[in-house]
Amino acid sequence: MAKNIINDADQRMNKTLETLKHEMAKIRTGRAHTSLLEHITVNYYGSDVPLNQTANINVLDARTLSITAWDKNAISNIEKAILNSDLGLNPVTTGDVIRIPLPPLTEERRKELIKIVHAEAEKSRVAIRNIRRDAIHSFKEKIKDKSITQDEEKRSEEKIQKLTDDHIAHIEKVLKEKEKELMEF
Repeated sequence: MAKNIINDADQRMNKTLETLKHEMAKIRTGRAHTSLLEHITVNYYGSDVPLNQTANINVLDARTLSITAWDKNAISNIEKAILNSDLGLNPVTTGDVIRIPLPPLTEERRKELIKIVHAEAEKSRVAIRNIRRDAIHSFKEKIKDKSITQDEEKRSEEKIQKLTDDHIAHIEKVLKEKEKELMEF
């Protein structure tokens, strides 16, 4: 009984970490990488479709991405989607290829990005703590139902707390790595 609750909490905490890593990958550091454009959706014949399902995205060099649309009619929609995104990028279209030069990050923009990174990390910490709270609440319910003993509840709560501490430490590690990456010139 308690083991199922602990396993469920561990899986949910791991998903929270994966979500954090995914969100951190979206935040650009000045280097070009294709995951930068993952969350952009393009209006493609009346429906919103992820960019990577309408075009091929490549890294040309450290500061330039290129997009080759599979359908030439979609080029203007792809360009609009990139311009309207929160990334602050200016695509340049040359025939069939859209090039996206990444401007160097200013000190001010780096600080803004660090604030965003901290906010994402805090959201993840709160999510982990909520998962812990839910698990502990489940243990209390099991005590009321007399499905587990008080000793089992204490041991389970200690395991949940250790899981929480481990996952929060991992969040801190991801945060420090991203901060370091953002501050590199």
